[in-house]
Amino acid sequence: MVKVRTKSKKVDKAWFQQHVTDPWVRRAQQEGYRARAAYKLQELDEAFHLVRPGQVIVDLGCAPGAWSQYLRRRLGTQPGPDGRPRVRGVIVGVDLLPVEPIDGVHLLQGDFREEATLQALQAALRAALGAAPERAVDLVVSDMAPNLSGIEEVDAARIEHLVELAADFALRHLKPDGALVVKVFHGGAYDAAVRLLRQHFQTVKAHKPKASRPQSAETFLVARGLRA
Repeated sequence: MVKVRTKSKKVDKAWFQQHVTDPWVRRAQQEGYRARAAYKLQELDEAFHLVRPGQVIVDLGCAPGAWSQYLRRRLGTQPGPDGRPRVRGVIVGVDLLPVEPIDGVHLLQGDFREEATLQALQAALRAALGAAPERAVDLVVSDMAPNLSGIEEVDAARIEHLVELAADFALRHLKPDGALVVKVFHGGAYDAAVRLLRQHFQTVKAHKPKASRPQSAETFLVARGLRA
């Protein structure tokens, strides 16, 4: 039997070769991060001073957990009532996919587009805070991305919807001086996402971290200062 080398196999092999030789991937493995994405959030944090000990943070689209790992390390620990170290703050992560446990991080599995998942997230925040979660969150970070179809209009609508969901959650739960970070892609949904955030936040800045692949259209919007 003659084996035909298909285009998809060529693409898969090229992706794998790029992945295993990627310096960000190697660094993540050396430093114990689950994915290179941790360095995207690190650069955003360093550029915009997002994370401080004592904060309440929500990580949307958190699988496989690299962003939550970074947040956990940045918040640090302090002795708890039992003398054991505890996180200096609160981190709640949610994703459609299961995420391996991360010490000190509250992880939820569910579809953020569904009301039941939102209610579970609010319940987790309420339990962690001992109070209502509205206006109690310091930072919302969203690395959510849809399954792309390759049809520009469809993909733009899906991306815009996820940005809207993250923004809606942030508007209801952020403190007045809180911040929102969302992933977007240059294309049909980008301008709409910027307009949406500028309606509700005083400043909106775009930043593409060095750890993003050069060929990727992704960038991140950092929104701060809720409008009254």
